[in-house]
Amino acid sequence: MDFAHDDTTTELIERLERFMAERLVPSAPLFHEQLGQLEDRWAWSEVPILEQLQAEARELGLWNLFLPHEHADSPGLTNLQYAPLAEITGRLGHLAPAALNCAAPDTGNMEVLSLFGTAEQKERWLQPLLAGEIRSAFAMTEPDVASSDATNIETRIERDGDEYVINGRKWWITGAMNPHAEIFIVMGKTDPSASRHRQQSMVLVPRDTPGVEVVRGLEVFGYDDHEHGGHAELVFRDVRVPASNLIGEEGLGFAIAQARLGPGRIHHCMRAIGIAESAIELMSRRASSRVAFGRPLADQGVVRGWIAESRVKLEQLRLLVLKTAWLMDTVGNRGAHTEIQAIKIATPETVQWILDKAIQVHGGGGLSQDFPLAYAFAQVRTLRFADGPDEVHKSSLAKAEIARWKD
Repeated sequence: MDFAHDDTTTELIERLERFMAERLVPSAPLFHEQLGQLEDRWAWSEVPILEQLQAEARELGLWNLFLPHEHADSPGLTNLQYAPLAEITGRLGHLAPAALNCAAPDTGNMEVLSLFGTAEQKERWLQPLLAGEIRSAFAMTEPDVASSDATNIETRIERDGDEYVINGRKWWITGAMNPHAEIFIVMGKTDPSASRHRQQSMVLVPRDTPGVEVVRGLEVFGYDDHEHGGHAELVFRDVRVPASNLIGEEGLGFAIAQARLGPGRIHHCMRAIGIAESAIELMSRRASSRVAFGRPLADQGVVRGWIAESRVKLEQLRLLVLKTAWLMDTVGNRGAHTEIQAIKIATPETVQWILDKAIQVHGGGGLSQDFPLAYAFAQVRTLRFADGPDEVHKSSLAKAEIARWKD
């Protein structure tokens, strides 16, 4: 394994670091200000400064960096090349990924369309997403069943002549509150009598299709996450779409979901490492500037211990994520399955621990809106559910480990 940056990655890191320092970080306050002035607070993609930053990122070749396939305005990076770039964007997670058109859930949806979409689907939906002209959402999780087991999904997708009819409820559908999320990828059951992992299919449902209802936005620890288009509850009542809106073929929904979630999981982990780096920086600066009991917090042994442990934990985590990226590039997602599960387990827990210590060093300020730590904590805590809860990944990983030695 060689994790040294090649020339392409080194050049992109330098370019992205400059863009972050000169344009993104200074623009963050204006982004929040303009976001607050919108008539529809969920329509974050309308913010003028964001549109300007996106145009600049595109000119700089910092556009669609996540996509490991050659497309217009995409350099076609490997996972290992993308890892340090995603980490940099994680330091300013509410703005940087969106400015580079590398924000979830659009990234995963673009990968699905790229890998499984028909020529017509790619022309109608993938191209506008790649251009940043529209947004999208991925509708899988449901409120009435334990969605940690995706085979539980009850939403029905029934064939009726040349159409599919969709009925069901979804929730925690990221980005769906944004009115510019024009297309939903919806997962449901087309054949409940089929084998457990062949019952599900995916269809493309335009937002304006009759019968689609955006019920409400959902909050995470009081944060509505309107900077990313929120998390929505949706209802589909006798929603009809052309049969040509099927992605892949009937019965492939579960397999497509797994193909989508692998890259999505590692992208979350890459960005979370950037969050942790920012937390360590804030913790170190705060410890040096605050005096308690006659000396700086930085001189207190317990605080030094937190900072040292944070660095050790983060470096261990980064190496595991890089190994996973390297394996995905060299042996594929299936060959990297164990490591993908491992980073999905380790990353949220580790970064959450680091954020907790950073909050503690900041005292009451760490809980407030004056620092980004509380919001970051809420974001990272959601990762212990997103793309599968901790317990499912731990159980699967342990099962595979036990099987290795069973005989």
